[in-house]
Amino acid sequence: MRLFWQSPHFDFMGKRKLALAFSLTLILISIGSLAFQGLELGIDFTGGTLIELHYDEPADLDEVRKVLESAGYERFVVQHFGTVHEVLIQLQPVEGRSSAELSDEVVRLLRSHTEDRIEVRRVEFVGPQVGEELREDGGLAFVYALIGILIYVALRFEYRFAFGAIIALVHDVLITVGFFSVTRIPFDLSVLAAVLAVIGYSLNDTIVVYDRIRENFRRMRKGTTVEIVNASINQTLSRTIITSFTTLLVLAALAMFGGEVIHSFALALIVGVVVGTYSSIYVASTAAVMLGVSRKDLLPPKKEGAEADGRP
Repeated sequence: MRLFWQSPHFDFMGKRKLALAFSLTLILISIGSLAFQGLELGIDFTGGTLIELHYDEPADLDEVRKVLESAGYERFVVQHFGTVHEVLIQLQPVEGRSSAELSDEVVRLLRSHTEDRIEVRRVEFVGPQVGEELREDGGLAFVYALIGILIYVALRFEYRFAFGAIIALVHDVLITVGFFSVTRIPFDLSVLAAVLAVIGYSLNDTIVVYDRIRENFRRMRKGTTVEIVNASINQTLSRTIITSFTTLLVLAALAMFGGEVIHSFALALIVGVVVGTYSSIYVASTAAVMLGVSRKDLLPPKKEGAEADGRP
């Protein structure tokens, strides 16, 4: 499917310095926000209290959230657990109060605002040690993903492309995580999963552009490196826009209608897809050009004796 009747001729590489300045600005804002105010970590990382409740009638999660907010609770997660009759409430630690005290107060509060019978199924405390382990595992997952990508792209293409892809991925992750730091939206395991998904999505887009660049270096005998890279981006532009647009349609529907639980996950993917699409056009290709990739790096080596074999 094509978005343009003919291959467009946008001068993306001609704007690469402007794009570089834009990217550096976003990265500096993200790093500054992460350094000075950090992330609003969710209960998965900080520890806290889990309360599982059973309602005789289907529970209204919006009403539960309103009751907790009116009581002064600020950092909590309310979701169905299995069925519409089961509700799981996650509360972050409150200084000077135990899990038992918090759970008793929440249950009393909810019972006072409904005529439905509420049964407490379980109350658990997730310690901060568990949260620290989850933070470490998430960081290791990110590092392992980058190492695997570096090895794959270096073997599949060329080492300059590998470093260009890694630069683009770090760019995407920093800006996506920085967005959550600036907006103070809670960063939990679902957001971490979305960030890892963004790595895969952005890499896929980058690989498509890199593959066309390699193909054009072998096919287009005339033209500078910048001209060939620019032509390659234009040739893959329809695919990039259509793929990103259809993905964003689904993510927008999830963010608007998927409920509170999946909202942060969808929002992280929306930011990541937008940034990843931008980086596959500007950051990854620009990085490869700046690292000095050229036609001779991608042309297949001539076999010894090939000329002699062709003589009569």
